[in-house]
Parts: sequence; C-alpha cells; structure tokens
Amino acid sequence: MGSRADRFDEAVLDALEFLERRWGSELAGVNVLVEEVPPSPPESSAGQVRLGRVEPAQRRRPARLVIYRRPVEARARDPRDLDELVQLVLTDLVADLLGLTPEQIDPGTSGSDD
Repeated sequence: MGSRADRFDEAVLDALEFLERRWGSELAGVNVLVEEVPPSPPESSAGQVRLGRVEPAQRRRPARLVIYRRPVEARARDPRDLDELVQLVLTDLVADLLGLTPEQIDPGTSGSDD
C-alpha cells in the first residue's frame, strides 16, 4: 500500500489529473508541491490552520500551488474523505490562482475548506 505520504501524494496526483482535464492549458507550467506543514505563522486570517497556498508566478519561477499534508490528513476521517478533501483544497487553490470561484473550476464543489 505504501506510506501515508505516498497515499497522500497519490491523492494529489489523482486530484490534479482531474483538474488538468478541464483546465490543462490554464495550468500549464504551474507547479504543484506537497509540504508537510505550513510555514509560521500557520493560521489563516480566520484563525484556522491553512491547508494550502498559492504562489503567483514571478520573473523566473512559475506559479506554485502548495498543499500541506499534515493539516489535510488531520481533517480527513478516512481514505475516501482524504481524497475528497485533497480535491477540494486543490480546486480552491486553482480557483484562487485563476481568479475564479471553486464552483467554476469544479461544478461539483460544495464548499471551501481552505
């Protein structure tokens, strides 16, 4: 089966594949990274631990979507929930990057967890 980190990476790749089918040209060149935890301070403006972040493209670096493994895993109840949460977080990050709503990115999105 692999480690928890391997399982998480697989969930990220599955979610990314789903998003690239619809938004491939817009996501061309965008890097997706997995980090263990957010940098300090770990809270968002709402006081919750962040699940990911968007780093816009800079002069010599493409845009990056970063998803935080441990906070996402901590919120997931089981492997299926983990898959759905990873999908939701990446959908939110892509929406933020492209200036769209999560519902525009994935019409099946029911709400934001980031």
